[in-house]
Amino acid sequence: MKPDLQSAVIAPPRPALLPLAAALPMVLATLGSTAPVEVHAQSVEPVLPAVVVTAGDQRDTGYNARATSTATRTDTPLRDTPQSISVVTAAEMRDRSVQNIAEAVRYVPGVSFAQGEGNRETPIIRGISSTGDFFIDGIRDDVQYYRDLYNIEAVEVFRGPNAMIFGRGATGGLINRIGKQANWQPLYGASLTLGSHDNRRVTADINQPINDVAAVRITGMYENSDSYRDGVTLERSGINPTLSWRPSSKTLVTAGYEHFKDDRIADRGISSYRGAPVGTDRSTFFGNAKGSPTGTELDAVSASIEHQFDNGLVLRNRTRWSTQDKFYQNVFPGAVNAAGTRVAISAYNNATSRDSLFNQTDVIADFQTGPVRHKLLVGMELGKQDTTNFRKTGYFPGNVTSVNVPLSDPTTNLPVTYRQSASDADNSSKSTVSALYVQDQLELTPQFFVIGGLRYDRFEVDFRNNRNGQTINADDHLMSPRVGVIYKPVPAASIYANYSIAYQPRAGDQLSSLSVTNATLKPEKFKNYEVGVKWDMASNLTGSLALYQLDRTNVIVLDPTDPTNTRTMLADGQRSKGIEIGLAGNLTSAWSVSGGYSYVDAKMLADTSATIRDGAELGQVPSHTFTLWNRYDFSPMWGAGVGVIHRTKMLASTEQVATASNAYPNVTLPGYTRVDAAVFLTLSKSLSAQLNVENLFDKKYYINANSNTNITPGAPRTFRVSLNAAF
Repeated sequence: MKPDLQSAVIAPPRPALLPLAAALPMVLATLGSTAPVEVHAQSVEPVLPAVVVTAGDQRDTGYNARATSTATRTDTPLRDTPQSISVVTAAEMRDRSVQNIAEAVRYVPGVSFAQGEGNRETPIIRGISSTGDFFIDGIRDDVQYYRDLYNIEAVEVFRGPNAMIFGRGATGGLINRIGKQANWQPLYGASLTLGSHDNRRVTADINQPINDVAAVRITGMYENSDSYRDGVTLERSGINPTLSWRPSSKTLVTAGYEHFKDDRIADRGISSYRGAPVGTDRSTFFGNAKGSPTGTELDAVSASIEHQFDNGLVLRNRTRWSTQDKFYQNVFPGAVNAAGTRVAISAYNNATSRDSLFNQTDVIADFQTGPVRHKLLVGMELGKQDTTNFRKTGYFPGNVTSVNVPLSDPTTNLPVTYRQSASDADNSSKSTVSALYVQDQLELTPQFFVIGGLRYDRFEVDFRNNRNGQTINADDHLMSPRVGVIYKPVPAASIYANYSIAYQPRAGDQLSSLSVTNATLKPEKFKNYEVGVKWDMASNLTGSLALYQLDRTNVIVLDPTDPTNTRTMLADGQRSKGIEIGLAGNLTSAWSVSGGYSYVDAKMLADTSATIRDGAELGQVPSHTFTLWNRYDFSPMWGAGVGVIHRTKMLASTEQVATASNAYPNVTLPGYTRVDAAVFLTLSKSLSAQLNVENLFDKKYYINANSNTNITPGAPRTFRVSLNAAF
């Protein structure tokens, strides 16, 4: 399927957006003609300040990124952005030998990952889990898979609702990747990693200027690895060529294509017994590893153009088209019997495909009205996504959907036949979004700043149940504001307050949750109140502190006036409140650090079922988390790294009350402290080697879960040796 870029770029907006669309050129005309408004020309650099420049800045500052062009869609210092943001730079990812997003954000306060059934990434940010709040270069990338970082310059983590910039979802926060783009600095790089459990991985990064006008870059990777879990394997590959073209000093055009393939075994971990994970070796696979393949194939095309006019006005347009086919199958554990001797095994598979096309247009103007300086953003986003979903249930001999096997040997090689049960999904959906947004960053005085913005989304989903031909339409009109105030007592520090709102339509993260009963309900609403402090303590060291309260409303809860517990209503359903402390940069010229502390209190505010009651603790949200990664260079040749991760206990899933049929409804994953380490050897200006050790003291722990009966044991002591070359 080829990208329909023309319709995405020039198709007229829907009727509901025509008044706002008409206002866009009027605003621009006002900026160019109104007498009291003074537009200031910006100095023109040889290369237009686009995403590639931001990524380069992050790479060049070690562990400390000083600015982002994603949080506000304008180049803004992190210190002047009223929101809790962490950036994992290329230098930090290289030092920690990071190979995926979960590893990248492991030392970021307030963020964890659920298991995702062994086939997808599921971050939990401020108590809210999501499978769709992923972006690349500010454009939605919400399909379910494990993203690689071979072509990524930095990973940005935004905490708190972000709908004013990113649209639907982004409720507890989001993860944005900054892609590597072609630039005019020659680079020939490669890395080879070998490690425990037959970890075998190679990456390449070649950047070549063609002339003063054009440059090309190709990044690629291949990995073929086993696991500490019995029978679990991984094979993936990716290639991503990009092109940058600079027809003039004020115009930059970029284009890229990625092909990525990932095949692995879906591992859903171990079961539990009487409120705790079962006592078994952490390598033991429950179910059937060979019967649990999962694979995804992704193709994506991206393009952007950015032009700076003589009066300083900047016009930027970005487009991304992607297509994904995914299949996953799992033979996985259920509950252990009352005697603690046998465990249930079930199976299903699922096939999903999605074609996505998004186009964003931004206009940015710096101007002054009297003593007030403005940085005004006006933009539009158009998008469409076509999704199909088909699920089958696994049937064992005897036409049963579950078998019991000995807990001492919790595997099965029984044949499984897959076919649709009465409730299995067979659906398709077409979703479209048309959005307009405006944002103004006001500098009232050198000490006081205000940022305010409003986004309007029309989000429409046409959902079809292919089993019975039933069609459902949902048409949501979302108004997402954000207001932030910043006070800078000194230039290097800021105190801020922020209020924002985001929505999750009833179609859900993956656009497949619509039903007759929920299609007409209001979208879930997320309101965030946040205050914080950011301080550039040195030229390359930044600290931050944030206090927040995040309320989830329009949640389907039980009507407290109904004694039968059958009638529902929409009400405040969940609240997360907490503290986040971050530190990143250099304590000395030889000592780099990254980490932080988070406290989260996440609870239900109403009864949502007969067993999940008001005050219930949310699953997989530890109250306290402390992380700190250190690198110290003893000499130009030798360096060492030490990291500490401490997490208190947490529930595997949201707390429930005990019943006669379930005396142990809650499973606790114990807290733990894990130590990582590394040794670095610089052999020459172009060649280096490193040894990374995860879980140095071989601590036994449980890293996450998908449910009370799907719990992932943490990896034992693991070694990775890398040889890195860059010329």
